[in-house]
Amino acid sequence: MAAGWNAKFIVECYSQGGPIAASTGLAVAARNTGARHVCIVSDEGSRLHYIKALAEMGVSPPPEIVHGDAETVIKSLDGLDFLVVDCRRRDFARVLKVAKVSTRGAILACKNAWQRSNFSWFKWNHVLERGTRVVRSVFLPVGKGLDIAYIGSRNSGGASSSTSSSKGTPSRWIKHIDQQSGEEHLYRESNV
Repeated sequence: MAAGWNAKFIVECYSQGGPIAASTGLAVAARNTGARHVCIVSDEGSRLHYIKALAEMGVSPPPEIVHGDAETVIKSLDGLDFLVVDCRRRDFARVLKVAKVSTRGAILACKNAWQRSNFSWFKWNHVLERGTRVVRSVFLPVGKGLDIAYIGSRNSGGASSSTSSSKGTPSRWIKHIDQQSGEEHLYRESNV
């Protein structure tokens, strides 16, 4: 997906003990598109585990690895256009909120989405910075769940592109996933 999007700046937040397949795919996509690939790990032990797991999968050299608090590190990375966060992290929602995306928009992916403590509370509009436009989102029942959103480019201080902003609060989309069938339902809440 990162290669198809032609991502130029790929960031992932890795959790030790998590599957390495997504990281391998991101590393290959970064190599094929010439993208910068940064992996954020929590500590030195996670960094060593990540490097070893990638080497076992045949990925060499490893991507740029930064260890520290994911929320703090992500604030310093500007212009990312593909972000993968593990939902098993307690801070995954804050990481999504503070991410500084590219001017052309970004793809945000949450892996292990079924493992969120309370799946029903999650709504993209609630975890992203106010004013961020979710163009499209989809939940895929792959592995332990993959929630993906494409967020549009942000206005750079000019006139708003939405006519509804002159009326006050713009309308918003609410996503509901039927827990039994896995179907996604979108509802538009207008500001009338």
